[in-house]
Amino acid sequence: HVQLVESGGGSVQVGGSLRLSCVTSGDTIGRYCMGWFRQIPDKEREGVAAIDSDGSTSYADSVKGRFTISQDNTNKTLYLQMTNLKPEDTAMYYCATAPSCDGSRLLGRGARGRGTQVTVS
Repeated sequence: HVQLVESGGGSVQVGGSLRLSCVTSGDTIGRYCMGWFRQIPDKEREGVAAIDSDGSTSYADSVKGRFTISQDNTNKTLYLQMTNLKPEDTAMYYCATAPSCDGSRLLGRGARGRGTQVTVS
């Protein structure tokens, strides 16, 4: 059973930056789709960024040019570097893994962390 633990969220001013981290317990990095999605209460979740097993990355249009997803296979850690943050980026951010990626979304049954809150004001 894979466990994912996010960290790095917080409150930041408009235009600021944050880096989210996700430590995984299993050998998912480099083997499956890994990604980040965000969710606001009463709204549909949005796949923010994903990195496939071949290292290819995809981003939601809303974050292209501002967010960067990366992974460290040695430390089993997934990152999301967020820059030029906007109020509409405020959400709970979740790290997740799934069998495959569909653009910035993860497809299939997988695992996710408990989330880390990002607030931009």
